[in-house]
Amino acid sequence: MSVISNDKNYVANTYARFPLSIVSGKGSLVWDEDGKEYIDLSTGIAVNTFGVADDVWLAAVTDQLGKVQHMSNLYYTEPCSTLAAKLCERTGMKKVFFSNSGAEANECAIKAARKYASEKKGADYFNIITLKNSFHGRTITTLAATGQDVFHKDFTPLTEGFVYVSPDCPGELEKAVTENKCAAIMVEVVQGEGGVMPLSAEFAAEACRAAEKYDLLLICDEVQIGNGRSGALYGYMNYGITPDVVTTAKGLGGGLPLGATMLGDKVKDIFTPGSHGSTFGGNPVCCAGAISILDRIDDELLADVRRKSEFIKNSLAGAEGVKSVSGMGLMLGVETERPAGEVISDCMERGVLVIKAKEKVRLLPALNIPMELLEKAVETLKEVCGKK
Repeated sequence: MSVISNDKNYVANTYARFPLSIVSGKGSLVWDEDGKEYIDLSTGIAVNTFGVADDVWLAAVTDQLGKVQHMSNLYYTEPCSTLAAKLCERTGMKKVFFSNSGAEANECAIKAARKYASEKKGADYFNIITLKNSFHGRTITTLAATGQDVFHKDFTPLTEGFVYVSPDCPGELEKAVTENKCAAIMVEVVQGEGGVMPLSAEFAAEACRAAEKYDLLLICDEVQIGNGRSGALYGYMNYGITPDVVTTAKGLGGGLPLGATMLGDKVKDIFTPGSHGSTFGGNPVCCAGAISILDRIDDELLADVRRKSEFIKNSLAGAEGVKSVSGMGLMLGVETERPAGEVISDCMERGVLVIKAKEKVRLLPALNIPMELLEKAVETLKEVCGKK
């Protein structure tokens, strides 16, 4: 039985998979079961930070596998504590809770905000303001935090206590704060599943002002844009703001499941033993891989991410069949005249893997993709977009 037919028979039907089975890869190249080569501009949806089977990451993970693959969080492990220290040193955050995914990282942030507000203002201050068009995860609570009705269908009743405001109307924010007893404001600085739309500097500044004025926590969801993808270590750093909580996942583990909730001064001690937990959170193998990723996201790499971003934007600007390009760093959305699905399919046929975000073509290449591969992939995308 083939991989595809086996999958259709036995794997839950939750993914609209492409008719493609990937069997191997190296860096920004992957190969299917027939040996056909593809330039990967999707990286597992911003997960494979340095591409597939990266040598440094592979060595770090393999070395840790030979020591201990897992221990209960009742004990200390060196990779977990080292990674936490590095994240705090690089961000100014004070403590870290590790989990397995972005949704779990956001769940932790929501719990932290509600516990903080309950202790400081009272249990009725539980509302969290999120943005229309946002996406924060697929658990019942992070679906409730997600400001898109399409994701809510069939799963009600969702967790109560979320208020949605438009990122295009900063005036809505203070109105929502004054009309609801709130604990926090939660934003993505680039809305990934919402169409790769960056937050305006005006709204970011208003969120900071409102959080300070009304003693709310400011939570930045960096699950997709974090870990160097924006051209800064974390996307919020491009805005000159200081959040109280930062969540991330995806690219942090470089291909292994790892989420992190970074806690600032206000909430660094909000959790006590038994108030939160995760069996696999801080897994030593995942953390060893993450250390190898984080250590290489330096100023030189970030400058290269920004240069590659400008190359893509400049190459596609005004190209036939391209309406616009949005996003930040190496997380870009291309609005095309042809339906995005057709563009994606034709790119795949020509050996380039891109994915979708709403009605846009989404580009998420490895941060270290060789320039010659990026040039070839972008040229293919231009040809496909201009196809009549």
